[in-house]
Amino acid sequence: METILQILFNSLEKGSIYALAALGIILIIRTSFTVNFAFGRIGMFTAFITVYFMNHILSSIWLGAVVGIISAIVIGLIVDMVVLRHAHKVDIIGKQIVTLGLIIIISGITPLLFGINPFHLPKFINYVGQSDSLTIMNASIEYNGLFTVGIGLIFMVCLFFFIQKTKWGLAVRATASNEPTARLMGVPTKIVTMSAWAIAGAFGALAAIMIAPSVNVKPDMMDSIQVIALIACVLGGFQTFYGPVIGAYLIAFSRNVFTYYISSVWGESLMYVLILLFIVFRPQGLIGKKIVKKV
Repeated sequence: METILQILFNSLEKGSIYALAALGIILIIRTSFTVNFAFGRIGMFTAFITVYFMNHILSSIWLGAVVGIISAIVIGLIVDMVVLRHAHKVDIIGKQIVTLGLIIIISGITPLLFGINPFHLPKFINYVGQSDSLTIMNASIEYNGLFTVGIGLIFMVCLFFFIQKTKWGLAVRATASNEPTARLMGVPTKIVTMSAWAIAGAFGALAAIMIAPSVNVKPDMMDSIQVIALIACVLGGFQTFYGPVIGAYLIAFSRNVFTYYISSVWGESLMYVLILLFIVFRPQGLIGKKIVKKV
């Protein structure tokens, strides 16, 4: 029981980071109908901005994180308004290639602005009283990990609430269902996609800032996070916003279980093989629905 509880704690912490990234990616897929391959690089760049402002201007991780998230929102708006909006005649594959080009641009700009050395980003919460972790039944989770889980859940619940209960959410769902029809019915689809890119940028920044204390701020810090988030989108299904979130938490839990109980070397690879087999037999994912087109 102690081991399972420890695995659950670790999975919740990492799963919250994966879920934030997966939700940011699926927002772009559902509203702009393209995969943002530069998602991880944008998050990485905003993590560098956070560290820079914390070290040189603000002297606070909290204020630095706010600046980083705001910068991510601005970058998302710029990418949509300046880059992709002018590529509206390009097909889906062409837009994805554009986002691949953004990876090269951001990867080149980052060392020019911030140097080539990795930076350390401190934890938001180090100690509560005399301890840095909460212990339950001999299983422990750091208070910073609890903060990560809490922030992730709060942002995801808020987004789901707005999607389901507000006019903006109705516009998002209409755009995701059929963008040309939504536009003909008066839905401001350009504003919807613009806001989706802004929110996705904020989620990417959050994921990068949350993972930074354990991996340091460096150019490749978000590579594995983005890959796992993309796999979570495939596993959960592209037809819903919550499917990728469920997939992210399942991947985090399965990864820890396979690594601990099967093999620390081959456990993760075996998990991906099983996910691949699952997708072969159910390509629509866990939550997705099979689409049947009438001729």
